Amino acid sequence: MKRLERYCVLYILCKLKEAFRGKYGQMPLFFACAPGRVNLIGEHIDYCGYAVLPMAIEQNILAAVSVSDSKTIQLANTEPKYKDFTVSVDGIFIDRENPQWHYYFLCGVRGIQEHLSLSSLAGMCCMVDGTIPASSGLSSSSALVCCAGLVTMEANQKPLSKVTLAETCAKCERYIGTEGGGMDQSISFLAEEGTAKLIEFNPLRATDVRLPDGAVFVIANCCVEMNKAASSHFNMRVVECRIATKMLAKARGLDWSHLLKLGDLQKELQVSLEQMLELVEEVLHPEPYSRDEICKTLGISTEQLCEDILSANTQHATDFKLYQRARHVYGEAARVLQFKAVCDSSPANAVTQLGDLMNRSHASCRDLYECSCPELDQLVDTCLQAGAVGSRLTGAGWGGCTVSMVPGERLDSFLQTVREHYYVPDARRSALEKQSLFVTRPGGGAAIFIEE
Repeated sequence: MKRLERYCVLYILCKLKEAFRGKYGQMPLFFACAPGRVNLIGEHIDYCGYAVLPMAIEQNILAAVSVSDSKTIQLANTEPKYKDFTVSVDGIFIDRENPQWHYYFLCGVRGIQEHLSLSSLAGMCCMVDGTIPASSGLSSSSALVCCAGLVTMEANQKPLSKVTLAETCAKCERYIGTEGGGMDQSISFLAEEGTAKLIEFNPLRATDVRLPDGAVFVIANCCVEMNKAASSHFNMRVVECRIATKMLAKARGLDWSHLLKLGDLQKELQVSLEQMLELVEEVLHPEPYSRDEICKTLGISTEQLCEDILSANTQHATDFKLYQRARHVYGEAARVLQFKAVCDSSPANAVTQLGDLMNRSHASCRDLYECSCPELDQLVDTCLQAGAVGSRLTGAGWGGCTVSMVPGERLDSFLQTVREHYYVPDARRSALEKQSLFVTRPGGGAAIFIEE
């Protein structure tokens, strides 16, 4: 268990403690904290089985908690727009058609309960607070799931390792309908202050990545919100990658029925990422694939496509861009490894090389994966013109934030230029600017704080 040391953290928790006491008429027993994250490079490839390179940020989700034998879980939020919610410990239900904040919390509760095979749970009163902007691409929803998982573990006195917590929370967030790959939950638990992490999967592991001196990372919110669980954009990309995997496997004479991820296909073929890109060029065509063409190639019926391959919220899809999605995934996976190699070798022009990789990543997200939006593209261009050596969307996209690599000596002029050119001309953006543009450093992972 960690103790509170820094004044700023203590101040925030004192405010949360008072909100808890005002709501429930008692003092909390403990606090839980799970940080958000910024992904430096490696977008939309964790669910394809490939390594990613995020770091935790200072913004986080906090919960104050007391435990009782009430057989209920009472949830409240310091933000009034998030309404109170109470549920019996024996009647936890998650409505994926209505992705409200409390259902994300209950994903974490249910995930830990199922992992530990608990027949019943301790009753809890929880007050939740957070400093991660919602739907910003900085993993506010996953941090909430992780915080809830940590709360449930502590309330029921069942210690689990960080790796187990990360893997469990990655699985249980899918209860809300989002088919993510585990990056957000992994960095939330495995982060360490002062270092980014290369996160690899199957098995889950995290390796320190020392970022170069002489540059800082700046997060800027384009002020367009996108809730992954409330739209089909995210899951559509998962499905397109799944179909591309099967189509490529079929072309190579493999048993495609059990292959779901582009990364698994590479392992099966035992070839390089460059060779996988060559295979994409050879087998897949740039024009969108129809349902009929996919079914004919795989030798399956439309019913089998819908039942075995499409997700619940992509049943309506008729066209699938397999070539573009596969090209992005294999190219982005290579860029992650190149990014880490530059950080490890630390050449004199490391900052320039890393910036170039970030720029190429954004171009691929924009043109091949089509997960950007006009505001993100405008903000990336603004950041580059303001002095960033590299800038890209971070997170799922379709809104949210950019992350830019800025030489230290340019930081002040960079911030001023981005304010003047992106935020000030628009009244809504200007009102949000103070919480939308900030320098970030690698932060620590999720933790429990015992009330003293």
